[in-house]
Amino acid sequence: MSFFAIFLALVLEQARPLGIDNPVYRAVEGWTGWMTRTLDAGVQHLAWVTWGMTTLTPALMAMLVHGLAQLGLGWLAAVLWNVALLYVTLGFRQFSHHFTSIRDALDEGDEQKARELLAQWQQVKVGDIPRREILRHVIEYSVIAAHRHVFGVFFWYAALSVIGLGPAGAVVYRLAEYVNRRWQREQGADTGVSAVLAEVAQRAWRALDWLPARTTALGFAIVGSFEDAMDGWRHHAQKFPQDNDGVILAAT
Repeated sequence: MSFFAIFLALVLEQARPLGIDNPVYRAVEGWTGWMTRTLDAGVQHLAWVTWGMTTLTPALMAMLVHGLAQLGLGWLAAVLWNVALLYVTLGFRQFSHHFTSIRDALDEGDEQKARELLAQWQQVKVGDIPRREILRHVIEYSVIAAHRHVFGVFFWYAALSVIGLGPAGAVVYRLAEYVNRRWQREQGADTGVSAVLAEVAQRAWRALDWLPARTTALGFAIVGSFEDAMDGWRHHAQKFPQDNDGVILAAT
């Protein structure tokens, strides 16, 4: 069932990609903001409660609907529910349009446009970096995005589906990535995200992504130069043992 759900979700996402401004993303944004305003008090144990309720509550609801659909309506209803959840959590088209736009700009020789698109994508200032640096950044960001939007989601969805938890893994993984990214950005801002909550989100995301990141790196090693990839992975891990993204990039 997991294979068919993933396959159908990817086909649907390719045929009709989910727009950035959609009801699901707006609901997640509102839910995360409300939980932050309600529970974040800058205290360690409350920070973990805030993170847990923000990420695990939607996952438990998704798992409950999955179980009820399977028991009440049959396996087909459960598959359709899995497809719907994977459609909003898994997919190349959630980031590939950035890559495509920058690639097209470079093909046309418009490096300034490529820099502007790169800056818009990552919400950073890129200055007047040369073409080779644009290419390096695009490759790095695309690989990390592919891991977070596809391979990491696939890993936790497949792992928890095996033990009967349905799509809970995909939901937790995507929400953990989202709240970490959002709370790091909003830390100390007028929104009131405390440094403690941002640190908890970062620690939780690092733990959740530890095994998927190394699985992705191993996959790149298998399809590429295994010895070189393992050498890069080993040397990077010795210097930065907690850097999951760096492991993937080293293997890439």
